[in-house]
Amino acid sequence: MRDELARRIARHLLRIGAVTLSPTKPFTWASGRLSPVYCDNRLTLGYPEVRSDIAKGFAAVIRAEGISCDVIVGTATAGIPHAAWLAEKTELPMAYVRNKAKEHGRGNQIEGLAPDGARAVVIEDLVSTGMSSTAVLGPLSDAGVLVQAVLAIFTYGLPSSRKAFATAGVPLHTLSTFSVLLEEASKADSLTDEDLSSLQAWYRNPARWSADRGGR
Repeated sequence: MRDELARRIARHLLRIGAVTLSPTKPFTWASGRLSPVYCDNRLTLGYPEVRSDIAKGFAAVIRAEGISCDVIVGTATAGIPHAAWLAEKTELPMAYVRNKAKEHGRGNQIEGLAPDGARAVVIEDLVSTGMSSTAVLGPLSDAGVLVQAVLAIFTYGLPSSRKAFATAGVPLHTLSTFSVLLEEASKADSLTDEDLSSLQAWYRNPARWSADRGGR
């Protein structure tokens, strides 16, 4: 079931252009690294059938993993809409975490309902390095919220993200991965053998791939 879900989500992301593969004209990430893949899962908001499958997928992961959950928490900003759709589907309260506390009003960093002692699932749209996803764990912990897991639509599967979540001690579950997406793109004959080889090389060692092409 999880394998088919991963493949279906990967096909969705490719079809709507949420994930773009471009090994010959790489993208520049904010870090300065060059990458042959770029993900913008905000595009999923415009496709009802895609966002519905995502919400169903998150609910299925919670059930399959036996995750105890009292509240759904979205990351600002991209995780918020998917957290809302999942909260509606599971009939659970919802909250979201700002990047930093407001400088006016009550000065909240956590908005919505996330009571002390509540068991939470955090919803993210994309995990790259894992730094932004794990950054919300501290404020939630300080508020007495017990994070059971982070769920994301897609991950590049970079070593840095695995290290970040291992250090945080919180499990990460994603609906799809770069390796699955690459398999689906290959099935669709949208990649040349050279493209596929380059993408696989990036996946094995993103830093070296970038440096070989003049990036950081």
